[in-house]
Amino acid sequence: MIAFVDGIVAEIRESGVVIQAGPLGLEVFAPKATLMRLDLGEAVRLHTHLVVRDDGFTLYGFHDEDMLTLFGYLIGVSGVGPKLALAILSTLATPIIATAIVNEDPALLTSTPGVGKRTAEHIVLDLKNKLPEQLMAGSGKARPQSVMSEAGGDAVQALLSLGYREARVKAVVAELALASPEESAEGLIRKALAKLR
Repeated sequence: MIAFVDGIVAEIRESGVVIQAGPLGLEVFAPKATLMRLDLGEAVRLHTHLVVRDDGFTLYGFHDEDMLTLFGYLIGVSGVGPKLALAILSTLATPIIATAIVNEDPALLTSTPGVGKRTAEHIVLDLKNKLPEQLMAGSGKARPQSVMSEAGGDAVQALLSLGYREARVKAVVAELALASPEESAEGLIRKALAKLR
């Protein structure tokens, strides 16, 4: 098992990065949140998960240990491979994914391309009692509160009435509400519209 990779960012690609570690260039697939934090030429440490298959070895890397942990849980779900797990982690923040699972809200997960209703429900059913507390928004509670406040719920309803897709609206508003818990419904609607357009 390769726990982490230390090296220099030699190349940033659409779905991954090449890390120069000594004389080697290691290709590491990573979610968008990790790729957005990297700059060419900078020294970096990525927490990694090595997937071994008959057709080869694939290394997945994350800037955050919680992302790595959640990735491990996601690929443990039957029917969820590393590429789909990476897509989920590229679409939604770790606390939003964890809270959606624990609060049994599969609609949030369906905002990820490739995740349909059945797959989202399967992820929730399989992981709802397995996730460690540190992954959840409001860690320290047995069941975290929803990432959405009352204002978030009002913003979702208003945006749905405008004809936006429920899964996408919930994901965007949840992310905004997590970043700004005190934001009013009007503020959330304004910020969500900018992201949804």
